[in-house]
Amino acid sequence: MDLFGDLPAPTNAGCKNEASPVEEKTEEMDEKVEERGEKRKRDGDLDQQQVEEKDEAEKKVCKGLAKLKGVVAARRGEREEMQDAHVLLPNLSECMKTLPAQVSRLSYFAVFDGHGGARASQFAAENLHHTVISKFPKGDVENLDKLVKKCLLDSFRQTDEDFLKKASSQKPAWKDGSTATCLLVVDNVLYVANLGDSRAVLCRIEQTDSGDENCVTLALSKEHNPTIYEERMRIQRAGGSVRDGRVLGVLEVSRSIGDGQYKRCGVISTPDLRRCQLTPKDRFVILACDGLFKVFSAEEAIKYVNKILQQDSGVDGKAGQTLEEAGRYEEACQRLASEAVRRGCADNVTVILISIEF
Repeated sequence: MDLFGDLPAPTNAGCKNEASPVEEKTEEMDEKVEERGEKRKRDGDLDQQQVEEKDEAEKKVCKGLAKLKGVVAARRGEREEMQDAHVLLPNLSECMKTLPAQVSRLSYFAVFDGHGGARASQFAAENLHHTVISKFPKGDVENLDKLVKKCLLDSFRQTDEDFLKKASSQKPAWKDGSTATCLLVVDNVLYVANLGDSRAVLCRIEQTDSGDENCVTLALSKEHNPTIYEERMRIQRAGGSVRDGRVLGVLEVSRSIGDGQYKRCGVISTPDLRRCQLTPKDRFVILACDGLFKVFSAEEAIKYVNKILQQDSGVDGKAGQTLEEAGRYEEACQRLASEAVRRGCADNVTVILISIEF
């Protein structure tokens, strides 16, 4: 804005002589004031544009995305060593330099159940998500779903190869192995990749005809053990055998990270992949090792957690998750793990409970 816009403009009407030095100086001052005014206007427009772009970016991140919060409970049980490992990264996108244009948020949660030692599970917990970050699609992509699945497949293979290379270089060679159940959330889409017998289950609330709420359990993973027909056939074609429900009578799972001595017998590191679109009806996800599911069915675990969450709730789901509600998720997770031990599970027990709020 011109500071002198409300003053009458100088005029030379009826004056035949050239402007005096005083008039020339006044005109120069007017020009400088106008330039400063225009500069301030341009700077103001630029600042406003930057604010609008920032607001738009924030809206892109927040618009319609479910809020995810994870808590974990781990129990050693009667084992001498804790061989489970876990990872909770609700803001994995902060670890990445660039994301595809259509992606606003990435989250990552994982449970690893080691056997023969804790080194394979620890290695997978420390490295798998870094490999996912390095292989995740970047820039403008056309088929994001296909590329995300390829990223997970390649990341599992790479992690297995890296661990086996490290294990074989030791003296004596490491014989550790580990299951893996990983949940990668791309905006509001769940991608679950799993090996072995750790599991992921989703609680979805649906209304019955009478108007009551019904808690539905959705399996997000598939178990891999040598008693399953397809798994047994692959092992036998590779020259291995299944005795007493185990590979060579020893290994309980037919897919894993590590277990180098069983790779020649058909044990592979290719995960099962499942995709699930989150809805406002979804309440929480449980990721847990088989220590939980030895004494809980998936349906029992879901109902057990849901019952604790409903106790003295009094919270309007639309009002957002309160501190009290977050505390109930923590309590539910801890009590579920403790109940598994109380029911007689002698194995390690690790449970991740992920709340979902729209």
